[in-house]
Amino acid sequence: DTALDEKLAKLQRYLPQGLTQKILSQRDLIEGERKLVTVMFCDLAGFTPLVERLGAEKAYTVMGQIYEILIRRVNDCEGTINEMTGDGIMALFGAPIALEEAPQRALWAAQAIHRDIAAFNDQNAHLGTFRMRIGIHSGPVVVGTLGNDLRVEFKAVGDTVNLAARLERMAEPGTTYVSHEVFKQTFSIFAFENLGKRSVKGL
Repeated sequence: DTALDEKLAKLQRYLPQGLTQKILSQRDLIEGERKLVTVMFCDLAGFTPLVERLGAEKAYTVMGQIYEILIRRVNDCEGTINEMTGDGIMALFGAPIALEEAPQRALWAAQAIHRDIAAFNDQNAHLGTFRMRIGIHSGPVVVGTLGNDLRVEFKAVGDTVNLAARLERMAEPGTTYVSHEVFKQTFSIFAFENLGKRSVKGL
């Protein structure tokens, strides 16, 4: 089926090799399933001023290059891009396919993203300085497929997703903010700075 092949080929751009087939074979198992997942939100700080400074066309070219970094680094750590926003991504580690060390993988991806963006800045000094804000939280989410065709788009919902998104919005540009839950699972591997208690609206 040519249409199906095209859809799978398109998917492969965003998923690690072989994962698409795995997802399709397990599709019935993941409908509306509650899973423990690590959620990462990542966005480019100051995207709107960037568009104003460079003009829409140039800004979106730059954003395309930044997306390539985000997608590559998430894939390297076996995460899945769940959503692409205007200025960043939402990625899942541990869903739709279970993953060992999901929080560690999310943090490795975050470190690599910050490193790659710094290198991008060095190579493109004339464009200004780019910084990513990243928020990571682990917890239960409901994961399921959207639509009845074989696009295999995932929805992940719940407080876990909301908290990861809030952490990203709170993060200083160029940093990764994580919840205590992520810290508990990764403090033996990574160095952290304690930010103290922070109130998160609505949670």
